[in-house]
Amino acid sequence: MAENKKDLDELLDDEDPGSTGERAGAWLWDLLKTWGPALLAVLVIRSVVAEPFRIPSGSMVPTLEIGDYIIVNKFSYGLHFPFTTHQLVPVGDPERGDIIVFRFPADPKVDYIKRVVALPGDEVLVRRNVLHVNGERVEKEYVEGYNFVDDNCTPSPTELYSETFAEGPHTILYSPGTGGRLSEFGPFTVPADEIFVMGDNRDNSSDSRAWGTVPMVNIKGRAMVVWLSWDHCTGKVGTLRLSRFGTVLK
Repeated sequence: MAENKKDLDELLDDEDPGSTGERAGAWLWDLLKTWGPALLAVLVIRSVVAEPFRIPSGSMVPTLEIGDYIIVNKFSYGLHFPFTTHQLVPVGDPERGDIIVFRFPADPKVDYIKRVVALPGDEVLVRRNVLHVNGERVEKEYVEGYNFVDDNCTPSPTELYSETFAEGPHTILYSPGTGGRLSEFGPFTVPADEIFVMGDNRDNSSDSRAWGTVPMVNIKGRAMVVWLSWDHCTGKVGTLRLSRFGTVLK
């Protein structure tokens, strides 16, 4: 009996309390060595080159639908040092008509997406829902009626227009009979190193007309393409909108 007790004591003594922790540490280190470089590469690409972004609201309808998933080209306007806003190599400046993702000036932790309508030094004026830049009316042409469905899946009738900058046409929405603060704005001169942005759903967008301009340093990149789209209003789990896959944004 004494011999059996001795054998048990020796077995317990052989179990190093730290061995489990050491094995876990070694496993974690092996995991980091195997997958760490790949993970770091993904994070750097996301920070410097391209980043996915989900459209949560209807401010950019009809160009971007609620539930669209897009790719943002973060190299469009310059190469940045990874994980910072410090620009290493300038590539170009935003142009009127570009769709950009940016850090919301009032809360940089929140990303917004809007269309650039005016550049530094431009004068912006909105009268009766008609945009003017530098004293010139931005032409728009009625296309057809459009049924806008908001993030609560509530439909409302709107009107689809084609609006044209020098860089080309894009579609916008107006709500019939809507007036007030958003339909009348300015004149306002865009400060240096900042831009003026608006949503394509003009009467259902909180943009520079409401909260001011966007500093250039806040811009994360240009929205390029829809890679996935999910209609949350159809059924309990929603439906893939296959027709929107690969839509190039303009």
